[in-house]
Amino acid sequence: MNATPSPLDAVLHPVVFLGAGPGDPELITLKGRRLLDQADVVVYAGSLVNPALLDGIAARCHDSASLDLDTIMQLLADGYRQGLRVVRLHTGDPAIYGAIREQMQWLDAQGIPYEVVPGVSSAFASAAALKVELTVPEVTQTVIFTRQAGRTPVPERESLRNLARAQATMCIFLSVSLIATVVDDLISGGYAPETPIAVVERASWPDQQIVRGRLDDIAAHIQASRIKKTAMIVVGPALGEDSHIASKLYDASFSHEYR
Repeated sequence: MNATPSPLDAVLHPVVFLGAGPGDPELITLKGRRLLDQADVVVYAGSLVNPALLDGIAARCHDSASLDLDTIMQLLADGYRQGLRVVRLHTGDPAIYGAIREQMQWLDAQGIPYEVVPGVSSAFASAAALKVELTVPEVTQTVIFTRQAGRTPVPERESLRNLARAQATMCIFLSVSLIATVVDDLISGGYAPETPIAVVERASWPDQQIVRGRLDDIAAHIQASRIKKTAMIVVGPALGEDSHIASKLYDASFSHEYR
């Protein structure tokens, strides 16, 4: 008779850090969907992950909202050592405010291999909801991803006041509860009070909400709304509707090499 395989005989699969996308379950990548469907263990980022993504999968699912780092990592390591397919499911794209750095360092210290599979960021889902292009020819060609300092500090060189000098498009994460401070810092840094700004709550979810305004009135609009968290702030001249400068990409005289 054949002996029961021991964990040492198991085929070991790298742990996968997977971006779940912004909320709409159809906005996960094809690779991400396949990895979820094949997973044996999924550790997911609480209520920020749309539960529809987990419907029908065979994996044991663990909500990490109430777990500390060591507990999370032990779940990942135990699954790996048992030869199971382990997915750590993060919202949006895990490279942006995903807190995966310390998890990857933990796995490195244990000699456990892993891979990272990107997802659609809430910044891009917000731009899609707003129907805007974040870069506009001769208006701005730079997009800044940042956040307001709060419980998590921000280096002073990267304060909103300092970043505002660039007059670029900003996607400000995790900061809508501090909207008045955000506005003060952006205006004091150089944005004009009439600069267009929008807040997108739960971009791509069925209950998505959009609030538009100017820097000098957006705080009042947000206060009057029910938006408290899980919202993206998008600000900058690219949101203005008065620019009609066309891209050179499809100009009749433009070289076709980069189309």
